[in-house]
Amino acid sequence: MGAEWCWRLLVIFAAVLALWMMVQKLATVVVPLAIALLAAALLAPLVDWMQRLGVPRSVGVFVALVGSLGLVAGIMTFVVEQFVAGVPQLSDEVTSSIHKVQDWLINGAPHLSNEQIRNAGDQIVKTIQSNQNALTSGALTTATVIGHILTGLFLTLFILIFFLYGGDQIWHFVTRLVPTPHREKVRTAGQLGFGTLVGFVRATVAVAAVDAIGIGAGLAILGVPLALPLASLVFVGAFIPIIGAFLAGFIAVFIALVTKGLVTALIVLGIIIAVMQLEGHVLQPLLLGRAVSIHPLAVVLAITAGVVLGGIGGGLLAVPFVAVMNTAIRSLLADSPEEMYGELQTGEGLYDAEPDEPEPGRFDVAATLAAESDSARLDKDGSDDVAPKG
Repeated sequence: MGAEWCWRLLVIFAAVLALWMMVQKLATVVVPLAIALLAAALLAPLVDWMQRLGVPRSVGVFVALVGSLGLVAGIMTFVVEQFVAGVPQLSDEVTSSIHKVQDWLINGAPHLSNEQIRNAGDQIVKTIQSNQNALTSGALTTATVIGHILTGLFLTLFILIFFLYGGDQIWHFVTRLVPTPHREKVRTAGQLGFGTLVGFVRATVAVAAVDAIGIGAGLAILGVPLALPLASLVFVGAFIPIIGAFLAGFIAVFIALVTKGLVTALIVLGIIIAVMQLEGHVLQPLLLGRAVSIHPLAVVLAITAGVVLGGIGGGLLAVPFVAVMNTAIRSLLADSPEEMYGELQTGEGLYDAEPDEPEPGRFDVAATLAAESDSARLDKDGSDDVAPKG
């Protein structure tokens, strides 16, 4: 028995390792694909809603994409303008804080001499000079990095258009590789997983907005420089649960400390802790619900593994990946739709790029399971065969 489990685990490990090596080789494609899937989870319900109102799906996709891109561009422009306007004030206050620290080091408890401080400054300059070649070579690769980013953005947009226009048909076409007896179960698991992703993205955006507004308003009231850019950083950081909010909050507290002093920094820390408590105990349980909830240990381990294996992008994608796989695997392991419902309740032809038909509640996990349960009751023999389209 032990030998059987060993070779099975070895086979699984080899398959996972081979899959990861393939993902690394195809990172230029996989990352835009994952980002497009997240964007589709956010925009697909909006496109379906417009189609139910009588708007052609192609027009709905165009409106959703143009509207979202315009909104992001407008916000980024405003944030950059605020950042450019606030940097001079921040530089003056940081310089003043450095002078105060130097004065304290000389006249305060440490009683350091001017020579010691000057030597420390010279050491910093020498360190920078010794790494000048690395900094220069990094600057020379900026054009290449920008080229890769633009390529990824265009590829993401291209994939997103087809996901929004005919995502269901793409999934049905891909699952034709699955043996017929298990095909419908795999398709249902994918639909439930995407429904979980929709709920996760919605909740994350709402939580991130609340975090950014709460912390940004507190920074603005206290007069901390770069309040709006810091609020934007908090919004982006909220997409990495636990760790992202902590890092963004640490930066805000540090800027408050060097510009406004210890008392203001402590007040900012108190505001951040209060907002995080509101997020953890009210917003996430209310918005995510039991169908999307993941144990905090799984969240931390997933983010850590994602950062180690894929950097910042891996950290961003780790939690939604775990959320989708959690729902999909539970669906595959469930003996019946009723069992899965109890746990969560708290075209056969070639892909021809036809628009999806919206269904009310198509991204609702409970509604999907209820429909699957009704279908199972009607089909007493449990056949999974699907008649091909003519």
